[in-house]
Amino acid sequence: MATSSGAQLIRQLERARALHEERAASPELAAALDRLALWQSRRLNATYADLARDPRYARAITFFQTDLYGPGDFSRRDADLARVVPLMVRILPEGVIATISSAMELSALSRELDRALLEKLPARASLSVATYCAAYRALANRGARERQIALIVAVGHALDRYVGKTLVRSALAAMRKPARAAGLSALQGFLERGFAAFRQMEGADEFLATVETRESALMNAIFEGDHAPFPEPL
Repeated sequence: MATSSGAQLIRQLERARALHEERAASPELAAALDRLALWQSRRLNATYADLARDPRYARAITFFQTDLYGPGDFSRRDADLARVVPLMVRILPEGVIATISSAMELSALSRELDRALLEKLPARASLSVATYCAAYRALANRGARERQIALIVAVGHALDRYVGKTLVRSALAAMRKPARAAGLSALQGFLERGFAAFRQMEGADEFLATVETRESALMNAIFEGDHAPFPEPL
């Protein structure tokens, strides 16, 4: 029987699967989503350039940009995860399952927000800070944006806690060969990159406080009508 966190993880994976299916059915939509995600990734590069230059934080910035949010098809990773939920529920602590569920919620929510943004962006106009902010503001979904930021912080703090637990690190290392043999390398790589990024920080409080402060400030500026709260991404 699935735990409450296991059931929540299954719901988030079903949510992600619907998004993957919509993307797979339309190459045009997939390309548009990737263009938007790449543009936003460049914005993150600029917003966190100072942290990315710091060896302590560089891996964490990359992990959030590429594994939790960024252009690309994550359907294999999520399918891998769906396959092993029953096993994970049996062998991993409830808190670890809850963290993975929150990470999947963050991934799905970010893609849902992108899908909604596409509906508000001019179809043929080049993406700019002004058009992005206008579309962002038009959606009037502050609650969803606040949830997105809260999930980033919550997932980060949870990873920070678990990287210090020898049992969890040992279990992850022990999974490497079986995961490869079972064709679960996409999932294993995702988990290992996340743990490595946060272990390297040796404490994520300052990093996560910075992310929360900057993302909240940008969100508030956009909703308050600022047309240029950040430079044009390069």
